[in-house]
Amino acid sequence: MQLSYYKRYRMEIELAGKEFTCRLPPGYRLLGWDESLLEGFALAKYRSFCHEIDAHVFPCLGDLAGCRRLMLEISRKKGFLPSATWLLAYDRQQPQPDYCGTIQGIIDSEGLGAVQNLGVAPEHRNQGLGTALLFRALEGFARSGVRRVHLEVTAQNVGAIRLYQRLGFVTVKTLFKSAELLQR
Repeated sequence: MQLSYYKRYRMEIELAGKEFTCRLPPGYRLLGWDESLLEGFALAKYRSFCHEIDAHVFPCLGDLAGCRRLMLEISRKKGFLPSATWLLAYDRQQPQPDYCGTIQGIIDSEGLGAVQNLGVAPEHRNQGLGTALLFRALEGFARSGVRRVHLEVTAQNVGAIRLYQRLGFVTVKTLFKSAELLQR
C-alpha cells in the first residue's frame, strides 16, 4: 500500500461583529436541514466533490453511496447543528430541483463551530453560491451562540482558500492527511 500526504489548512473566523447577508441568483434557493432531504444532500455532496482533490483525500466523497453514509453520519453526530446545514437547489422547470450545493455544520467538543463539506457542483460555480451557503451556515452558528468557526481545506484547493480568506477566515494551522494512492 502506497500513501500520499495532502497538505491541509485549518482556517478560523471570529463571528462577533460580522454580518452575513448574501443574495442568491434567480432560480436558486436554500433548503434547511430536513431528514427527508438526505438523498438531496448526498447527491449535492457527490456532485460537488467527485472530481475534486478532496475525493482523493477522502474517498467517500467520490462515491454517491459514500456521500450518503457520510451525510447520515454527520446528521447523527452529537453536535450536529441543523441551523448551519443547508442544501442549495436550482429550480429548472422540471419536477425535481437540481440539488447543486451543500454545507453542514456541527458544534465540536470545544464549543466551536465546524464547517463540514462546503461544496457547489462545477456547473454552478462562480455565481456567489459558495458564499451564500457559507454565510447562511455562519448565520446559523451565530444564532446558536457560537463565537468562532473553523474548517479544513486542502492546500491545492486554491479557489476555496481564496473564498475563505475573502470572507475573513485566517489560517491557524497546517495539517497533513495521509491517503492511500489509487492504482490506475
